[in-house]
Amino acid sequence: MVQLRKMFSLAENLDVEQARKFMAAHPEGSYTLLDVRQPSEYEEEHLPGAKLMPLGQLGDAVAALDKHKPVITYCAIGGRSRVAAQLLQGYGFQEVYNLKGGIKAWQGYKASGPVGLNLDLVRGDETPVEIAALAIGMEESLKQFYQTLLATATDAEVKALFSKMVEVSDLHKQKFLEFYRQLEPGKDVAALEARVQTDVMEGGYHMPEFLEKNKAHMQTLMGALDIAMMLETQALDLYRRFGDKAAVPATKDFLLQVAQEEKVHLNMLGDLLEEKVKAGAVG
Repeated sequence: MVQLRKMFSLAENLDVEQARKFMAAHPEGSYTLLDVRQPSEYEEEHLPGAKLMPLGQLGDAVAALDKHKPVITYCAIGGRSRVAAQLLQGYGFQEVYNLKGGIKAWQGYKASGPVGLNLDLVRGDETPVEIAALAIGMEESLKQFYQTLLATATDAEVKALFSKMVEVSDLHKQKFLEFYRQLEPGKDVAALEARVQTDVMEGGYHMPEFLEKNKAHMQTLMGALDIAMMLETQALDLYRRFGDKAAVPATKDFLLQVAQEEKVHLNMLGDLLEEKVKAGAVG
């Protein structure tokens, strides 16, 4: 049995702003975000990419965590995660933080859905080329989604936002294609694009039904920003979970690079929303 040490020492608290800065400063895959609530709580809402490990199961599952990576624990309001942080310290984790106030204190977009949501899109043993094809397809689908909305938008600021998101999606896709060229020098990119499936957007949504459900909501700037940030949040969550499932190191590294890109996109949208709120453009 592992001897618990430092059982009663106090892990450092991070408030929401400190946690945001920590995550922004650390690349994807370099730290663990640990949700110690129950599965039903996680399914309702969770921080993007958080690994679910209920407090009652932590002792049995702790071997699945990397002791050499910093860990941020969180729960609903901070009580269970405080205990979890202390337990991790006892198991020898050197850098452990507790999110003060838990997810209820978190101000920002959250992901939703069970741990296994959309993981059926990957087997886990994909090669980097296979994952590149999947990522390119989801990015192209997202680009088509914004192009469709751009064609029908009437508000100038909404049109500008959709136009920017089309541009971002295209740039992201080009990065994936460049990654493929590095993996398969001399191979025809057109052959890869012929394999791409575009029925699923980033985040795991199917474009036709998502468009039908949300088109009316996206006619205002606030609604458009809300949906765009939700899509990027779900995409960040999905790519992080894909990375956890990936068994091929090069594939895992690629997925973490993609997740890092999604984090940049999400921060860009967040900055835009804050700018508009301060300017009184949205309620």
